[in-house]
Amino acid sequence: MRKLPINASVRATAAFAAACALVLSVTACARLAAVDSNALWKIVDLRCVPSQQATGTPGQCTVVNLERRYVILKDIVGRSQHLLIPTDRITGIESPLVLAPNAKDYWADAWTSRDYIEKAVKRTLPDDELGLEINSPFRRSQNQLHIHMDCMRRDISEALARHTKDTPDVWRWDTLAGQRYRIMRVSSITQANDPFRVVARDNKDAAAMALQTILVTGAGASADRDGWLIVNSSLDADNGSGTAEGLLDHKCRIADEQ
Repeated sequence: MRKLPINASVRATAAFAAACALVLSVTACARLAAVDSNALWKIVDLRCVPSQQATGTPGQCTVVNLERRYVILKDIVGRSQHLLIPTDRITGIESPLVLAPNAKDYWADAWTSRDYIEKAVKRTLPDDELGLEINSPFRRSQNQLHIHMDCMRRDISEALARHTKDTPDVWRWDTLAGQRYRIMRVSSITQANDPFRVVARDNKDAAAMALQTILVTGAGASADRDGWLIVNSSLDADNGSGTAEGLLDHKCRIADEQ
C-alpha cells in the first residue's frame, strides 16, 4: 500500500475539503466549523474535575479518576457511546504528549471502562464486539483528546475475525467499509504496545500522526486469550481514511442480536 506524496498545507486543505464532502452540504460543513472546539475541555476542566474535587461527585461526567487523570463522559450521540478524556490539556492523536515517557495508558484505561457500555445496553459483550477509536484532527470537531468507546458494527466485527490468528506485531492490509486499513494483532495495549506508540513507529512526527486514525478491538471473544487488534488508516494512504468511527455502531445493534 503506497502513501501519496503531499505537503502539510495541501494535506490540511484537502482533508478539510473531504470532511465537508462527507457531511454532504455547505450548511452542514459550516455548522461543523462553527462548533466550539474547546467544548469537551470546558466540560472536563470547568465542571467535572472541580465537582469531583469539591464534592466527591463527577458532575456532568460519568466518572472522574483523579489518580489516573481521565474522565468518562456519556456522549450525546448514541445509546451506549462514552468518551475517555484526559484531565490534562492534550489536543489529540497528534500531540507529542501521548508519546511522552510518562504518558498515561489511555487505551488501557478506556478498555477497562467497558462496563459503562455494557451497563447502557444491559448485557455483557464479547471483546470483539467492543471498539475504541480516535480520529485525525482533520476528522474531529474537538481539540481535546477523546477516545470513543462503543459497540462494533456486526459486519466489521465479522470481517476482522479473519485476523484473529494473525502473526503478532505484523501489519496486514485489509479493506473495511470500502476503505483501506492496516491491522496488527498485539498481546497487550500498554507500554510498547500502546496503540499510539505502535502507530508512531513509522509516523515519526506530529504532522504524520495528525493524519492517522486508530481503532482498537478484541482479536476474539476474549482479548486476554486472543489479543487485541490495532486498526489504523491515514489520510495520505491510497484509499485511506482519517476516521475509523464509522466502524463503530452508535446504535449498538449488535447487543440486540443475541
